[in-house]
Amino acid sequence: MALLTEVKKDWGTLKNYVNGEWIDSDSGKVIDIENPSTGATVGKVPMSTREETKAAIDAAHEAWWAWRETPPITRARLMFKLKELMEQHFEDVARIMVQEQGKTIDEARGETRRTIENVEVAAGVPSLMMGYNLEDGAAQGIDEDAVISPLGVFAAICPFNFPAMIPYWFWPYAVASGNTYILKPSSQVPITQNYLTKLVEEAGFPPGVLNLVNGSHEVSDTLMEHPKVKGISFVGSTPVAKYIYKHSAENGKRVQAQGGAKNSLVVMPDAVLDRTVPNMLASYYGCAGQRCLAGSNLIAVGDIADPLLKRWMEASKKMKMGYGMDESVNMGPVISAKAKKKVLELIDSAEKEGAKIILDGRNAKVPGYENGHFVGPTVIDQVTPDMRVAKEEIFGPVVQYMRMNSMDEALDFIDSSPFGNAASIYTSSGKSAREFRYRCQCGNIGINVGIVAAMAYFPFAGYKDSFFGDLHGQGQDAIKFFTDRKVVITRWF
Repeated sequence: MALLTEVKKDWGTLKNYVNGEWIDSDSGKVIDIENPSTGATVGKVPMSTREETKAAIDAAHEAWWAWRETPPITRARLMFKLKELMEQHFEDVARIMVQEQGKTIDEARGETRRTIENVEVAAGVPSLMMGYNLEDGAAQGIDEDAVISPLGVFAAICPFNFPAMIPYWFWPYAVASGNTYILKPSSQVPITQNYLTKLVEEAGFPPGVLNLVNGSHEVSDTLMEHPKVKGISFVGSTPVAKYIYKHSAENGKRVQAQGGAKNSLVVMPDAVLDRTVPNMLASYYGCAGQRCLAGSNLIAVGDIADPLLKRWMEASKKMKMGYGMDESVNMGPVISAKAKKKVLELIDSAEKEGAKIILDGRNAKVPGYENGHFVGPTVIDQVTPDMRVAKEEIFGPVVQYMRMNSMDEALDFIDSSPFGNAASIYTSSGKSAREFRYRCQCGNIGINVGIVAAMAYFPFAGYKDSFFGDLHGQGQDAIKFFTDRKVVITRWF
């Protein structure tokens, strides 16, 4: 099958978007943006300075009051205009993600659809921001109202694995509800947000309402420390999430910080294997395992272990790796050479601890893409709960196959993990399913579903070390995070 074409081969040096203008950074420091499938440099991204970040914060702050006074229905109409533009540029957005992140084109199209869904939900802000009131609430003739009000300038520090969708968990809700915003995309995948921000500009959002600043920790620290920034949203690893949560909170910010994951999928003896195995494949190998919702531990309960493993191996061996612009490809590379090295090191550790590598993707080669960062589907059998691979986040297409005697044993193992992002059960028993969802201490629960990705009108949840904060991204949680209740008590003489 012929390859789809890239939108551009070379994106040059990216600019910041501040106060409605595209501006070159004066930092003098740029890093290469690499296509992880080919190893080619596809652009450069500047490491913006504190001063440039402060200028974006000032622009957002200056724009805030006029935007706050803009009627919610007017703000919603701009969201509808942005949605229309995103639909028109749908395929371009998807292909950009394939080029800079390494997804397959189907995965990128799915992410683009989820990105647009967040704009659609945010466009419902006239209803989402409604307050409440009570006549004679305090006493006769004294009424009380709770008014939902925006707070000012917010910012997001974004990861590499979902360059379109994750920023859109946050900023559309913030802006629709009357705040202004600053995005700092991952320096590994900044092109997608650069492109989407041009659509925001075309949609007619006023200058300063949405700003984009490229860079690294200097930008992030400035956002977390500046007194004009009211809150920070973050998605990434748990150690960084803890730092973001602590440093932002001690500077008086609201914080929602999504951390790492170690997700287990539990297959019961009564699972329907014909449906279970195809559904789980995307969980473990989709996006090359670089999802915070990716399956990692595969727990077989009871006598289903051998027949499940047989089918799993057959399906895993059929996965086709390559450049995601080829629509026949099932799996792309991991994001970088550094990421690949970490994945391989964890696979090696399992072998040293006595596990068996029964499908080995460490030496995966893709003809024509020898410089790509490919790790093939990997299955590790005889994994025990005390092994590193059973406990640590891998972020690669690696299945830790574990055998347990009961659902109780599986739940005890899941709940012993410091992570609490997601877990799934495959079963035909309503009793087992209800008990699993009731007892499992994870924020996202799947019943015969391997990728527990909430729609935009539900929050993207998380427990324990997978989330720091109390209000999540997406839906009503997002609206509550970006607003506060102003209580008005009224008496007229």
